[in-house]
Amino acid sequence: MTIWIKDPIAVWTGNDKDARGGVVVSGDTIVELIPAGKQPQQAYDEIFDARTLVLVPGLVNCHHHFYQTLTRAFPAALNKELFSWLRALYPVWAGLDEAAVTVSTRLALAELMLSGCTLVSDHHYLFNQHIQTAIDIQIAECERAGMRAVLTRGSMSLGKSAGGLPPDTVVQTDTDILNESERLLCKVRDRGNTMIQVALAPCSPFSVTPELMESSAALARSYGALLHTHLAETEDENDFCIKRFGLRPVDYLEKVGWLAGDVWLAHGIFFNENEIQRLGRAGIGVSHCPSSNMVLASGICEVNALEAAGVAVGLGVDGSASNDGSNMIQEVRQGFLLQRLKYGAAAVTHEDALRWATIGGARVVGQDQSTGSIEVGKKADLALFALDDLRFSGAGDALAALVLCGAHQVSHLMVNGDWRVRNGEIPGLDIHRLRAEHQQAADRLAARA
Repeated sequence: MTIWIKDPIAVWTGNDKDARGGVVVSGDTIVELIPAGKQPQQAYDEIFDARTLVLVPGLVNCHHHFYQTLTRAFPAALNKELFSWLRALYPVWAGLDEAAVTVSTRLALAELMLSGCTLVSDHHYLFNQHIQTAIDIQIAECERAGMRAVLTRGSMSLGKSAGGLPPDTVVQTDTDILNESERLLCKVRDRGNTMIQVALAPCSPFSVTPELMESSAALARSYGALLHTHLAETEDENDFCIKRFGLRPVDYLEKVGWLAGDVWLAHGIFFNENEIQRLGRAGIGVSHCPSSNMVLASGICEVNALEAAGVAVGLGVDGSASNDGSNMIQEVRQGFLLQRLKYGAAAVTHEDALRWATIGGARVVGQDQSTGSIEVGKKADLALFALDDLRFSGAGDALAALVLCGAHQVSHLMVNGDWRVRNGEIPGLDIHRLRAEHQQAADRLAARA
C-alpha cells in the first residue's frame, strides 16, 4: 500500500525540506516529500486528507519508568525531593509482580502513543523474585502495540547495608544482573525484530557499584548495545559521588569507562562548564526530563549549553510517579517553557522544543538514521495533530500553536508505516477496561506496602 498524506495545514520535517504538499509512504518507508502545490511523482493507492492536521515526525521519549504509572500522586511520596521520594517509594515498588508490570507497560504505551510518540525508551531497574521477566514482558507489550522501542535492562546492586540508597530487598548480585542482561541481549539479537532493541542501564551512582558499571559496559559493547544511567540529577547525587568515590559524577563516569558515544544520561542537570565540554567531545547524549525535574525541584538542565558543546539532547517524560503522566507532546511544551525561563524568550523557540522531541531524541538513542525526521528513506513514523480544541481557537501559526497552545492528544499516529492511532483512538484497545485493570493493580500494590 502506498499512501499520499496530502496537504497538511502545517508540516515540520525537522530538516528544512519542503513537504507542504504532504508525504508519500510506501510500506514502512517515506518515499517522497511533496512541495506545496505539487503532485506526487510516485504512483499511490490511497489519499489521506490531512488538510486540517499538523504533521510532524513521531515523537521520541528517551527516558521513562513504565512501572511508576502505578504510583502516581502517591500520598507517602508527595512534596519530597529525590532521595526522600525514592525512600518512600522503594518499599512500594518492591511489591511489583508480573501482572503489574504487564498492565503498567500497556497503559504507559497507550498514553505515549496517544500523545504522538513513536519511539520509546524505558528504564526498568527494579527486580524481585516475582518479576525476573519484566523486560521480556515489555518486549511482548511493545510488539503487541507496534511500538518502536529501546528497552533498557536496569539494575541495582548497591543496597542500603553497603552504603547505597535502595533497601537490600530490591538489589541483585552482579552475577545475576549480568547473566540476565546477556540473556536479553541474545534474545533480541536472535529474534531479529529491528523495532525492538535492548540497552544496559545500571540505575545510578547511589544504587550500583563501580564494578557493575565496568562489567555492564564491557558486556554491552561486546553486543554492540547502548548504555544508559541516571547522572547529575541532584546536588545530593553529586555529594554522594564525592563522598563515596572522591569524584564528581563526570569524573566517575570516565573512571568506569562510560565517557563515550554509546552512552546516554537521564537528567544531566549539575554539570560545570568543563564537564559539559567533555561530554560533548565524548559524544554523550542527555535526556532532558523537564516535568520530573520541576516536580522534584531537582534543577534545570542546561540544554543550550549542552547542545553548543556537541551533546545530543532529547526529551523524556521520566517516571509517571515524578511527572505524573506519560504525555510526550505535553513534555515538549514543558521543555520549551522551562528552557525559556532558563535562557530567555529569544534563545528558545517552539522548533527547538520539537527538535529535542524528534531528531534530537533519535540521536540520543542511536536511531537517527532510521527515524526522528521526515525525509526520503526514513521509516514512516509520523504524528498528525488536529487543532480543533478550544485551546487552539485564534491561533495564527499552526505549528507554533501545537507547542504554545498545549496540544495533548494526537489525532492519527503512524509507526513503521502502520496506523496505530486513528481519530484519537488506538484500534482494538479497550481504554476503559485497561484503566480499570491498571487502577486495580495500583490499589493492590499500595495495599502490599
